[in-house]
Parts: sequence; structure tokens; C-alpha cells
Amino acid sequence: MRAVLQRVSRARVTTEERVVAEIAAGLMILLGVGTADTVATATSMAEKIANLRIFEDHEGKMNRSLLDVKGSAMVVSQFTLYGDARGQRRPSFIAAARPEQAKMLYEEFCSALANLNVPVQTGIFQATMSVELVNAGPVTILLDSDKTF
Repeated sequence: MRAVLQRVSRARVTTEERVVAEIAAGLMILLGVGTADTVATATSMAEKIANLRIFEDHEGKMNRSLLDVKGSAMVVSQFTLYGDARGQRRPSFIAAARPEQAKMLYEEFCSALANLNVPVQTGIFQATMSVELVNAGPVTILLDSDKTF
């Protein structure tokens, strides 16, 4: 599982010119599901993200987690995080999970975050969406459950 985390002051997702999800301060999470991912992967990744200390404390140091600041999460499925463009001009997505598996694990990830008391908003799986956000900091973190980066 791969995730791009962006600390945001606000974010929203629209599709067909209609707002489908919106959050104030928290994290924008672009989530990609790989072929080897499991429910345990989704749960572990949700716990890691909820507890990752990337929010500033009263001294301006990144010492607080999403749980600490009582922030929200906007989770958008993005299979293109598994795009492999090494040595070619057109990315290969062979490492991305098939839609059925990806949707199930995306939903598991969102449920795991919600079970940790993180307010969760989502995009629409497999829809064409516009994602708007204000990156606070800016702070952007890349996570990979296989720890390849």
C-alpha cells in the first residue's frame, strides 16, 4: 500500500461539478493499493498515518499526530501511485491491485481510520474527481507498506 500524505488546512473533492467531500484541517491521503496488500496492511497503514507526528506543537516542532490535533482525513483512492515508469514513457500499473481488491482494502483503510476516531471523508472510488487542497507547511510525506521508500 502506498500513500501520499499532505498536511492541509482544507481540502475538497468534486465530481461532475458537485462537492462530494470536504474537510478542514487534517490530512489529504492519496492511497494506492498493491496486489500483495491485505486487510492487515490496510489496518497497519491507518494506524501509522493516524499516529505519525507531522503536526506542529506549541514550539513549532512536528511533534503531534492527526489524533493529537483532532484533525480529519480526506482519503482518495489513486491507483497511479503504483505507476512504474522506469525506462519507459508509458507507466505500467501491473503492481496495482485489481479494482475489486483495491476497493475492499480502500474501504478497510477508511474504516480503520474511523475506528481510531479520525473523522474520514472520501472521494468516489473509480470516479474522475477534482481534488483541491491547501497544503499547510507545505508538508508532504510518502509512505509505502513495503518500505521501498
